[in-house]
Amino acid sequence: MRRDIAFKTEDGVTLRGWLYLPDRTAGQVATVVMAHGFSAVKEMYLDRFAEVFAASGLGALVFDNRNFGASDGEPRQHIDPWQQVRDYRDAITFAETVAEVDRTRIGVWGSSYSGGHVLVMGAIDRRVRCVVSQVPLVSGHRNARRLIRADFIAVVQGQFDSDRRARYAGKPAAMIPVVAENPMAPCALATPDSWQWFTETGKTRAPAWRNEVTLQSVEMFTEYEPGAYIEWISPTPLMMVVAAGDHLTVSDEALAAYARALEPKKLVLLPGGHFDAYVSAFDSASAPARDWFVQHLSRK
Repeated sequence: MRRDIAFKTEDGVTLRGWLYLPDRTAGQVATVVMAHGFSAVKEMYLDRFAEVFAASGLGALVFDNRNFGASDGEPRQHIDPWQQVRDYRDAITFAETVAEVDRTRIGVWGSSYSGGHVLVMGAIDRRVRCVVSQVPLVSGHRNARRLIRADFIAVVQGQFDSDRRARYAGKPAAMIPVVAENPMAPCALATPDSWQWFTETGKTRAPAWRNEVTLQSVEMFTEYEPGAYIEWISPTPLMMVVAAGDHLTVSDEALAAYARALEPKKLVLLPGGHFDAYVSAFDSASAPARDWFVQHLSRK
């Protein structure tokens, strides 16, 4: 069973999404709070994950990040990772008010950029009782150094500086495509599989998705270090779902971060690349996540 939901953040922005509940709900249920990654909207396969969770007896609260999809917020297409973390925490607070939700059994699931967010959440918000981080961003700075050619780094930094001066002067924020067919063209996620997945998924599942973000969103990406929190998640149970061939949020960074995490933890290693977790390896990604939540959010 799915119903539309809307809730206000602490600073008054309305976020919108879906609440999934098991078809047979006897009392309050353990619930997973979920949002998508960099620029993506909830229609880009989050419904499939939520359906898997609900079929196992869990609730799932899925929402669009502010400035994207059905949610409010300005400027549109702007991504502040720390604001998204705060919005996740407000989503938990909202979930605590829902009659069908057991506020003592709330987990968080995130993927890609939000996979980094839930690492932070697991460390700083002890209302979170279980974490699943799928193909996560671990280090924005190191990841950017892998995606941006060394001889382009100074150019990109110069673009950030020029945009900052322009915004200070009252000019509109610079925009940049999320993906480009030519991976050498300026864009935020410069890999061929990013272009393929976002454009195909946008056409087939999420026509409201827009292929642009503020340039400042990319600058904030390079400054974001969610992996710095990974040692502090314990004793909250952590599962990391890593794609062995991931060259967007590179797999070796995720595996090194997992090695630093303390128990209880579990690693799921998927074949393929970053976006296979949503499509060809969906069952291999969603089933272990479901089982981890069922195990650790069950009534003691």
